[in-house]
Amino acid sequence: MDWKLLATAFGSVFIAELGDKTQLATLALATGKHSRLMVFAGAAAALVCTSLIAVVAGGVIGRYVPESYLRRIAGGVFIALGLLYILRPG
Repeated sequence: MDWKLLATAFGSVFIAELGDKTQLATLALATGKHSRLMVFAGAAAALVCTSLIAVVAGGVIGRYVPESYLRRIAGGVFIALGLLYILRPG
């Protein structure tokens, strides 16, 4: 088992998800009189499903596009989104 890869994936997703809109939505659901266990289970299942889609898509795309290109594209998208957030009015 590749523990370094596991830790990298966990850390990346954990940091990316902190304070985002899905975490805030989960927080809002948990504040009501709903079952917190069901809120946790639903949110966890949703994250697992979206991660599964990303892993499957990454496996398919990785067959046709070299990893170095994917890293550059992903980096460019992150930079572009960061600039959009910084430069947007309001």
